This record gives sequence, structure tokens and C-alpha cells, in this order.
Amino acid sequence: MGTILISGTVVLALLGFGNHVWWLAAAGVLFLYLQYGRDGSASRSSSSGGSSSSSSGSMPASYQAYRKRRDQQAKWERRYRRERPLETRRQEREKSK
Repeated sequence: MGTILISGTVVLALLGFGNHVWWLAAAGVLFLYLQYGRDGSASRSSSSGGSSSSSSGSMPASYQAYRKRRDQQAKWERRYRRERPLETRRQEREKSK
């Protein structure tokens, strides 16, 4: 999909030699693609601690990467339960309802 949007942006830029409104359209398409279209991978990796394979929706490259990610997630969850026992109990109560 990114290839289609980039090629569309190039076409709009080429059309812009005759009418500058097309250049604005190309800039708008490019901006929207960069802001929202790259499946949010940059925002997810920065918000989850900076891990390179932090996106939970994509498949890891290897089984070792999967195990590393899974073990790290389990470590974070144990730490969260240990540091916030009241919040953990509240969440368990809400889940059991």
C-alpha cells in the first residue's frame, strides 16, 4: 500500500507542474501517509519501552525473538503485580464479574 501512495504522490507532483494545487494535494497525501499510514510502528515502539520487536501485532522474525519478547512481557507483568497489589486486585475483581 505504501508503494501505491508514494507513486500516487509522484504522479500528483508531476501534475503539479501545470497546476500548483496538485502539489498541495501531493504534500497532503504524503503527510497523511507519514502520520497515519505506516501502521503506527514508530509510535508503538516508542511507547512500549523502545524494544525493537515491541509491536504485539506482528510476528517475530524467529522463535528466539518470540521467546525473548514473551519472557520480557512476563517479567513486566510480574513486576507490575508486585509493585501495584491494590490495582492488581481491583483488576482481578473486575475481570471476574
